[in-house]
Amino acid sequence: MQVVEAKGFRIPLVGLGTWALRGRECARLVEQAIRIGYRHIDTAQMYDNEEAVGEGVRASGKRAEVIVTTKVQPTLLSPPDLERSVKASLARLRIDVIDLLLIHWPNPRVPVSETLGAMTKMKREGYVRQIGVSNFTMALLEEANRASSDLVCDQIEYHPFLNQDKVIAACKRHGMAVMAYSPIARGGAKGNDVLTRIGTAHGKSAAQVSLRYLVQQGVAVIPRTSKLERLEENFSIFDFDLTDDEMKEIAGLARRGGRIVDWTWSPKWD
Repeated sequence: MQVVEAKGFRIPLVGLGTWALRGRECARLVEQAIRIGYRHIDTAQMYDNEEAVGEGVRASGKRAEVIVTTKVQPTLLSPPDLERSVKASLARLRIDVIDLLLIHWPNPRVPVSETLGAMTKMKREGYVRQIGVSNFTMALLEEANRASSDLVCDQIEYHPFLNQDKVIAACKRHGMAVMAYSPIARGGAKGNDVLTRIGTAHGKSAAQVSLRYLVQQGVAVIPRTSKLERLEENFSIFDFDLTDDEMKEIAGLARRGGRIVDWTWSPKWD
């Protein structure tokens, strides 16, 4: 398994996103993904599926080899709430420790320094192995890294239709990895002519080209799928390379309005 390393923490370049997956379907997909070779499973308190994710991880028989990431919802970022929520997540997951704990979305009503202080405490006490953030902008990354030097990643929306150069550069300055959610633009990659043409040249799908474009930059990806057959496809992206010209052509697909995930509570994007 190819990885990206940040501050000594090794993150698999391909993991499984579980947003919108529930119950037995979620557990079955997680178990099968791990059997295929996935070694990173991403969930969140907001997804309401931590129990199913934990069930799938345990059923695989490979818990010791798998990184489990979960994310604290923005309404629970005050230190007392965060500490309770982490213990509740562990109880739902039924695993020994959370490998990677992220702030899911920033909350301007709770100082980042207070939240990160509580996360560091959870790490020190053995509930959590590593900590990071999600949906943090350049300015928020600067603030967060002033408060903690332990942050290993920023999980952000990233795909060929969204330019994230500024945030990626900020992560590099702070020695943090970048993890991309919605890396296939929630299926949008599949109908793109450029990605389809490049994929045909390599005997790959447009979705595989989209994923390869990101991992070739050293970005970890967590594509979500509800179909078992897609698990293999999303994982099979290490047997080809995109040329420099192809990388540039794909980068040219980024456009204004390319962002898919944008809520009322979202920060002011770069």
